[in-house]
Amino acid sequence: MTEKIRKLENIINSELSSKIQNSIIQNDELLIEIGENDLLDVVQFLKSDEKCKFRQLIDIAGVDYPQEEKRFKLVYLFLSHENNYRIKLSIKFVTNQAINSITKIFPSANWMEREVFDMYGVKFKNHPDLRRILTDYGFKGHPLRKDFPLTGFNEVRYSEKDKKVIYEPVKLEQNYRNFDFESPWEGTKYLKSIKNKKEDGKKN
Repeated sequence: MTEKIRKLENIINSELSSKIQNSIIQNDELLIEIGENDLLDVVQFLKSDEKCKFRQLIDIAGVDYPQEEKRFKLVYLFLSHENNYRIKLSIKFVTNQAINSITKIFPSANWMEREVFDMYGVKFKNHPDLRRILTDYGFKGHPLRKDFPLTGFNEVRYSEKDKKVIYEPVKLEQNYRNFDFESPWEGTKYLKSIKNKKEDGKKN
C-alpha cells in the first residue's frame, strides 16, 4: 500500500507542482498542504483526474492555533473507492479570512462547512446557505475556538415571568461548596468532624 501511495504522491506533485507546499505519508495516508487560494483547483483535480478519482468527501475538520499568525487550519478528507486511497488536504489561514466553498464540487460539503462556520467562525465564500447548524441562531461565540470559555457566555432558561425561553449571562454559583485541598488522603474538614464524633460515641 505504501508503494502505491508514493506513486500517487509523485503524480500529484508532478501535476500540481506549483500548488503543493508540502506532502507527507503517514499511516498509509497522504497529507498535502496547499495555499488557501489553490483550494478549488486542487480539489477539482483530485476528483476528476483518472489516476486519483477521489470522489467522496469524508469530512472537513477545523483546527485552532491561537498563538500562530495563521490561526486556523482546515483539513479535508477524501476517499477514492476505486483505488482504495485516502488523502488529507490541509490549508492554513488568518482570522476573518473567507475560504472558498467547495459545495459546487462536492454538494455534501454544505453541512460540513456550516458546522465549521458554527464551531470556529470560519466563513466560506459562495456557500449557498451559511447559517449555524449545531447551536441556536442567537448563540454568541464559537465553541471550538481555544479562547471560548467552557461555560459559554450565556445560559438558557425558561422564564415563568416572560413565558418564554430567555438568554442570560452565565453566573457560577459556588455557595454551599467547601473544598479542602491540603491533604486529599485525609478528606475535607467536615468529614473529619463526623468521623471524630462517631469515634467519641463508640468510646462512651
